[in-house]
Amino acid sequence: MSTHDNRRQVLYWRLLARLFDDEEQPSLESASVAVVEDLGLPTALLDPHASVDAIVQRHPELAAEFDGLMVPEADADDEVRRAALVSKVLLNVFATGHGNVTTGQLSRWQADAGWLERALGCRPGELRGRSGRGTSGNAPAPDLGTLVPGIGPELADLEADLVHRMQLREVLADPTLAAQLTPSMSLIEQLLRDKKNLSGVALANAKSLIRRYVDEVTEVLRTQVEKATVGPVDRSVPPKRVFRNLDLDRTIWKNLVNYSPDEERLYVDRLYYRQTARKTTPQRLIAVVDQSGSMVDSMVNCAILASIFAGLPKVDVHLIAYDTQALDLTPWVHDPFETLLRTNLGGGNDGMVAMGLTQPKIAEPRNTVVVWISDFYETRVEQLFEAMAAIHRSGAKFIPVGSVTSGGRGAVNPWFRERFKDLGTPVISGHISKLVHELKNFLT
Repeated sequence: MSTHDNRRQVLYWRLLARLFDDEEQPSLESASVAVVEDLGLPTALLDPHASVDAIVQRHPELAAEFDGLMVPEADADDEVRRAALVSKVLLNVFATGHGNVTTGQLSRWQADAGWLERALGCRPGELRGRSGRGTSGNAPAPDLGTLVPGIGPELADLEADLVHRMQLREVLADPTLAAQLTPSMSLIEQLLRDKKNLSGVALANAKSLIRRYVDEVTEVLRTQVEKATVGPVDRSVPPKRVFRNLDLDRTIWKNLVNYSPDEERLYVDRLYYRQTARKTTPQRLIAVVDQSGSMVDSMVNCAILASIFAGLPKVDVHLIAYDTQALDLTPWVHDPFETLLRTNLGGGNDGMVAMGLTQPKIAEPRNTVVVWISDFYETRVEQLFEAMAAIHRSGAKFIPVGSVTSGGRGAVNPWFRERFKDLGTPVISGHISKLVHELKNFLT
């Protein structure tokens, strides 16, 4: 084995030792220090208490090296140098320790997790479900399934554990500490679960954090929806005669007969405008979402999506949440914040109670789409599937969704998955963008 390989192995053995045992291994530590110094890298890379942000602030030239560091196609002229940087990111993210967590520790971990996501070719927050944006530029997100299977859910679970260890009620009761919190899906889940136990300043701070998160995600999802939520041009509607609709090329072409060679002037006796009115058909969107504990991410994203589609012209949106009871949230569908405050996360699954509210809303099947979001681990399995199949046979568009997250986590009952496939309505799962695409196709 070459010296090159030995040095790289030293760094990775140290990483494994640190991940599985808090106690320092002197021989590995001293050997790693020698390797890092020989590479001309800062020894702070080996300090488990130093954040990546702190290192990059002191050594800004390293920022570019962290970006795309772990993408399979990334060039690595020096695998030993790469091992040192990779070890730092992985250790900071996966060695979360034990005991209580402060707001500063959570914020530092979230920042380090963002550097790991950048190393994997994603934007910070993308794998944890906090961003619907793609990678830098126009490049598609990398297929991480072959690189690190399940990395998104693992990061989300780590973040959730840190939030759980924060003694959140005490933090929320202190405005200074509460202001330091960074909204995330894990934090919002804890707030929604604990909202009944909060009051006064703590409740006000919790609502403020939920509102901030909802606004952030809404902005991202609205951009996705608005990219293609328009139908074909309706040429029966005369164009609106405003400057922004002026068709300059057509105006010049049509008036060329008025060109005066002697004066070198084009006399325009008629202006032409682009037709921008779009054909729209009144549509009804009924979103039914399982609000049991395992579906909190879906509940948050669905509430936000429903509010966005409710803001589109001629789209009538209804929202139903259920566990063992069903709740019609349609009166608040335009405000996802108010919707989420009325949810009651947890409990079992009985989709038939939601079906009882759904069926009467299907007045015109051909103009109706029913989106059913659940893991489909239900109480009355066959009865519920038959009711769903009946909606599909009626002519309504039925879309079963196994998860509606940005990170792609969520399991689906295989019994339902197979039957939906046979019915011709395969389950959508994996990413919220898939649901957005399906809804845009139906509503435009």
